[in-house]
Amino acid sequence: MIQRIQTLYMVLSAIVTGALPFVFELWSIQTEAKTTVVFASASPIFLALFGCATVLAVWSVFSFKKRQNQFVLNRLNMIFNFILLGFFVYRSLNLSGETLVSEKGIGMFLPAISIVLLVLANKAIKKDEDLVKSVDRLR
Repeated sequence: MIQRIQTLYMVLSAIVTGALPFVFELWSIQTEAKTTVVFASASPIFLALFGCATVLAVWSVFSFKKRQNQFVLNRLNMIFNFILLGFFVYRSLNLSGETLVSEKGIGMFLPAISIVLLVLANKAIKKDEDLVKSVDRLR
């Protein structure tokens, strides 16, 4: 439901993985002549992983009647974000011996922000599930 806090966290996670990779740069490569800015749309792997994370977050928002399903979808979304973060770390560590100057952008930290939002959503889902179980015990 819209009024729950976990829905807000999941919507924010969908925005972070769906829209912000096209706004913030992942990294920039500076040569003698020009500076090339790389966004998520430059690589099909990054685009696919960001897309999967966004679809899972939106799907999780609309499966509010099944809290366990939401919990599992958020965990799967965290795995996608960890894979994406791993690709970014690998790419940033691979740049150490290059002749060109490159700078890491704020876009490389978007999966970490999404993971934090999904962890907060899962905590709120667990809290709701515990509340429902405690009320069922009293009947």
